[in-house]
Parts: sequence; structure tokens; C-alpha cells
Amino acid sequence: MRTEVEPRFRDALRSLPARVWIVSLGILVNRVGNFLPVFIVLYLTGRGYSAGAAGFVLGVSGLGNVAGNAIGGALADRLGRRWTIVVSAVPTAGLTAAVPYLESFAVIVVVVGLIGVTSQIYRPAAAAVLLDSVTSTQGRLAAFGVFRFAMNVGAALGGVIGGLLASTSYRELFLGNAAACLLFGAVMAVLLRDAPRAAAAKAEEAGAGGYRHALADRRLTRFLLMTVVGEFVYIQSTVGLPLHVAEVGLTARDFGLLIGLNGLLVLALELPLTGLVARRRAEYVLAVGNLFIGFGLASTGLVAGMPLLAVTVLLWTFGEMATSSVAAAYLGSLAPPRLVGRYQGLYGVAYTIGSGAGPLLGGAVYAFRPWLLWVVVAAAGLLAAQLCLPSRGRARRTVRPPVR
Repeated sequence: MRTEVEPRFRDALRSLPARVWIVSLGILVNRVGNFLPVFIVLYLTGRGYSAGAAGFVLGVSGLGNVAGNAIGGALADRLGRRWTIVVSAVPTAGLTAAVPYLESFAVIVVVVGLIGVTSQIYRPAAAAVLLDSVTSTQGRLAAFGVFRFAMNVGAALGGVIGGLLASTSYRELFLGNAAACLLFGAVMAVLLRDAPRAAAAKAEEAGAGGYRHALADRRLTRFLLMTVVGEFVYIQSTVGLPLHVAEVGLTARDFGLLIGLNGLLVLALELPLTGLVARRRAEYVLAVGNLFIGFGLASTGLVAGMPLLAVTVLLWTFGEMATSSVAAAYLGSLAPPRLVGRYQGLYGVAYTIGSGAGPLLGGAVYAFRPWLLWVVVAAAGLLAAQLCLPSRGRARRTVRPPVR
């Protein structure tokens, strides 16, 4: 049975405003050319730096990502969505173009750290564009579904194109990254316009209270904690999974096939699956999704062959597809109009903390006892699912709309 208040998900897709398609086109362009985070370690080790030094540069970039999301959230509310994206894209292009010409390791660290900051400033603003453009729950799910589809297509194409460019010249690789950033900024500057209510919210900024006001929202802080824990679990697909693959005697090619299976499933099924869960209560969808991610990844430690490992990938990929767009749309429903950017900025901060700490903690636990990592993953998955659920008092106070 379905509610008559909102249109079907398919109809919501068809009726998305132009601004959603514009920002999705922009993110597609940006992701196709987003080579530096993927290839910076190979670039540095190829220049003779140690793996430890390259890892340090990547860590500095990760810290920059945290700061970039926080800055981007504030700018999205103060400066507006459009110009925040442009402010992110233009300096990122200039800094990235400079990387292959840098000689000093200290300067490389500083520049890549700054790229980590500037390259993330656009994220809260881009999410805010979608939330400004659509107000219905299904409409927002459709908007984030399209946006994520564009991101995933861009990432897939970018991996292939980046590999080809890196085999020829890293200079061409980073200059191509810079060109994509500039094109992203140009598309946003020329085609995108801030929604009227986003401009009105910006005018109210003086009395908004900033991040302190946002963090006073207990539902938000619970969501952010869930994001940190959930991302720690999910990132083990790039840490614990390859370590386990090697331990059971499989090859890097086998790991690549498993990750390729994840990518194909996401591209083919995430948008339809988002439509299927669109009419369900967001907290419960997020809880079930986190359970699938935690159970799927924790099961990795129990199996050895490729067929069973592929089944575990199916499980955690299902959880990923169920939660990704729902999480962003749900967070949008929590934010007051004047703080949409800051709520999304805090989401980005939580996400990058989880994805940054996850490899360090996961790798350390696996080195101590491999089985212990999977126990921790299972427990963290349960915790993330529990954090998704509304507190009992709030659940009793919540009145759900009639469903027909």
C-alpha cells in the first residue's frame, strides 16, 4: 500500500528539476577527472619516496578532507551553493596542476594537504542544492539516487582513464585532473542558480548559531556517530577484505573481481533499490542496511573461496545501496533551512573521520589477530544499526502519516 501524499518514485525521477541534473552532470565531470587521491601514492613511490612517506601525504590529505567539509558547510550557508562549488573547484584545479612540478617533499605535503581541503568544500553545497530543489521524501531520494549514479559512473570511468594516463605520464594525469575541476566549476558557474529559498536561508544566517546550534540537535549527533561507526565498518572492504583474500591464497586479481562485482551491482541496482525502499521509514531502512553491511563484511572471515566471498560482497553491497541515498535524504529532513549546508558539512566530517580512521584501526586489529577484526566489524555493524533507530521516547511521540 502506498501513500497518496507523494508521487511514485519513478514519477519523482521524471519530475526532478533542472538543477538536480545540472549538479549531477557537474559531479560526473568532476569524478571522471578525480585522479589525484587514487594515484598520488603510486606517483610518489614512483619518484623514489618510501611507502611510509607516501602514506603520510595521503594521511595529510585525509585531514584536509575533514577540514574541507567543515569549511564547505559554513560557506554553503553563508556564500550560497553555487559560488561555494566554484570556490572549491578553481583552487583545486590550480593546486593539482602544480603537483607534477613540485620538487620539495615538504611543499608536496603542503600542496596535497591544501588539495584535500579545497577538493571537499563543494560537497556540502552540492548536497544542499539537491535538498533545496526538492521537498518531498521520494523526490529527495530520487535526486540523491541520480547524483550517486553520476558519481559512480564518473568514478568507474575515471579509474580506467586515470590508469591509461598514468601509464603514459603522471603530468598528463594531474593536468587532466585540473582540467576536470575547472570544467566542473565552469558548469556550475554558468548553469547553476541558487534556489530562492536557499537565498532566503542565507539572509537569515546572522541568527543561525552556526555549528554549535547544529550540534545541539540530538538526532543529528546520533546520526553523525552512526556515520563514523558505519563508515569504519564499510571501509574494511578496502582493508580487511584484501588482507583476507591474500591470507586464503587468492590473488590481487581475485580481489579486483570482488570489487568489480560491487561496482557493477551499485551501477545496475542502486537506483531501482532506492525506489523500492522509498516508501519505508528512513530510520529502519538505515538500520537494516547497516546490518547487511556489518553481517556481510564480518562473514568475510568465515569463508575462503571466491563463490562464498562473492556472496558476502552481495550482502554488504545490498546494505550500501539501501543506505547511501536514504542517509543523505534523511539528514536533509533534519536540517532547518538556514543550516542545511552545515548539517551536510558535519556529515562529510563524520564520513571522512570514519573512512580515515577505519584503515588504521582495521589494519592494526588485523595484524594483532585477524579473527578479531571480523568480531569488531560485526559488533560495530550492530552498533551502527542501533544508532539508526529512534529513541523509544521519540518513537512514541512520532505520529506517522496515514498510509493508504
